[in-house]
Amino acid sequence: MTTIANRYDFVLLFDVAKGNPNGDPDAGNLPRLDPETNHGLVSDVSLKRKVRNYVDLARSGVDGHHIYVEEGAILNDKHRQAYKALRPDDPKVEKDAKLNPKDDAEARQLRDFMCRNFFDVRTFGAVMSTGINAGQVRGPVQMTFANSVEPILPQEISITRMAATNEAEKKQRAEGSEEGNERVDNRTMGRKYIVPYALYRAHGFVSAKLAERTGFTDADLELLFEALCSMFEHDRSAARGEMATRRLVVFKHSNALGNTPSHALFERIRIGRSIDGEFRQIDGRMDNYPPARAFSDYAVTIDRDNLPDGVEIIQKC
Repeated sequence: MTTIANRYDFVLLFDVAKGNPNGDPDAGNLPRLDPETNHGLVSDVSLKRKVRNYVDLARSGVDGHHIYVEEGAILNDKHRQAYKALRPDDPKVEKDAKLNPKDDAEARQLRDFMCRNFFDVRTFGAVMSTGINAGQVRGPVQMTFANSVEPILPQEISITRMAATNEAEKKQRAEGSEEGNERVDNRTMGRKYIVPYALYRAHGFVSAKLAERTGFTDADLELLFEALCSMFEHDRSAARGEMATRRLVVFKHSNALGNTPSHALFERIRIGRSIDGEFRQIDGRMDNYPPARAFSDYAVTIDRDNLPDGVEIIQKC
């Protein structure tokens, strides 16, 4: 299969209702946000993780669609697979904790093996020089952080656990504890954060020139778009509430280098408030309209007029 011959840029819109789309471990798992604007953030790493998980489900066991960055995986063991394929009779491959390519030709072969076998390596790239050195790959697909269209106001929700951890805790709960004349229930308390509702926007870029180096094909591109449209359907959890991809708008260029800068294309997609069926520009003043609580509170417009020569707009979902 041949690699892609066209450059692509895309805009991804997704939303969350009563969930935490991307917790910040440095802030007690509070939803990530920009401290200057209070707009919500979802990291590119989080979005790529969901793409990887979808591909792993949809193409499990299919040659060329293994996932390099898996939870709990030992990356050096995957690098070792490449050395085993190139040096099947070398006993050092099984034993040595450090391996390096013999020359530039073998280094290219190692990178090619990783790109052929691991979808996320040929898509997003990877640094594979950790002890067992399989080189570095710059991926053709890159994504930005997602930003919420409007400021978010995370809510802290108190939760309790009724079950006990062990017999001692169960007995303590049954007996309670006396503080003065007041009986205290010894339930285990907890906290979780939610965003009542937010619509997020992320941008993505697909380079045909970098795809030539990794072997990223048209089939890989379609699988990527499929994953972006469906990834939240297979990522349900109590923490994330309801999340869904609302729009995936792709700009296809007629050549590998592109016909116009990506930012000029992204500006063609405008998101405003839908007030009484009319588009209203978001101006940042929350008192001008009630808080959004559904995707229907927004209006998304795509300017298809006077497109640059050689650019096509494709709405995937």
